[in-house]
Amino acid sequence: MIMDCAIYRKGRRDDVDGDLSDALDAARELGDSFMWIGLHEPTAEEFDQVADELHPLAIEDSVHAHQRPKLERYGSTLFVVVKTLRYIDETSDIEVGEIMLFVGKDFIITVRHGEGSPLKAVRRRLEADTELLSHGPSAVLYTVLDEIVDRYGAIAHEVETDIIDLERRVFSPQRNTVTEDIYDLKREVLEFRGAQDPLVPVLEDIVKGRVSVDAGTKEYFRDVLDHLLRVDEQVDSHNELLTNVLNAHLAQVGMQQNEDMRKISAWAAILAVPTMVTGVYGLTSSPA
Repeated sequence: MIMDCAIYRKGRRDDVDGDLSDALDAARELGDSFMWIGLHEPTAEEFDQVADELHPLAIEDSVHAHQRPKLERYGSTLFVVVKTLRYIDETSDIEVGEIMLFVGKDFIITVRHGEGSPLKAVRRRLEADTELLSHGPSAVLYTVLDEIVDRYGAIAHEVETDIIDLERRVFSPQRNTVTEDIYDLKREVLEFRGAQDPLVPVLEDIVKGRVSVDAGTKEYFRDVLDHLLRVDEQVDSHNELLTNVLNAHLAQVGMQQNEDMRKISAWAAILAVPTMVTGVYGLTSSPA
C-alpha cells in the first residue's frame, strides 16, 4: 500500500493526490524538485502505479522481498536493498525486515517489508532540515541508511547486555543449564551479521565514488560507513565472545560430570566394602 507520497521543492513539501505518473511529470517540469513515494509490502498490482521507471527484475525483488543487502544499477536508477532489525525485549529475539530503495535523478521510491524501521521519523527529520533535503533523492538514501545503521548500533548494545547476563549465569555458583540460550543468542548474532555485513561494500561503493550520488552528500555517507564499521567490529566481537562463553560452559559441564563420577565411584567403593565382608564371612562360616 502507498503510505506517503509528496513532491519536495526548495525544502517545501507538496502532497500528491491522483495519478502518480502525472505527479512525477509535474516534478520534472519544475526542474529542481523530486518525488518521494513510500510503499509498505506492495502487491504487483499496486506497483503498476509507480513501475514505469523501474526494471521488472527489481520490481519482482521488491514485491517478494527476502533479498540480500545489495546495490544494483538499472540504467540511471539505483536499486538498494537494506535489512532492518528490531530487537524484542521480551524474548531477546532480533526481527528482520527489509527496505528497498529505487533512487533516480528526480524520484525515490522506498518499499518497506516488516515492522522494523518505519520511515515516518525519517521524513520528519528530512523535512526539518531544508539544507539536507536540497540534495534530493541522495539525501533520502543517506537518511534512511543512517537511521537503519543507528538502530544496528542500539541493537548491538542490547546484544552485549544479553551476553553479559549469560556470562554471569555460566559462572554462577548455581548449576544453570544455559547451552540452549547460548545457541539461541549466537543464532541471533549470526542473523545480525547477515544483515549488516553485506551493507559495508554497498556504502564503500558510494563513498569511493563507484556509485553516483549528489556530491554534497558524500561526507554524510562516509559518516554512516564509519558507524557501520564500528557495528561490524562489535558483532564480530559478540560472535567470538559467545563462542568462548559456550566453550567455558561446556568445560564446566565436563568438570561437573567428572566430579559427579568421582563421587559416584567413591560411594560405590564404600558400599562395596560391607558387601565384600559379608560375602567373605558368609563363605568361611558355611558348613564344609
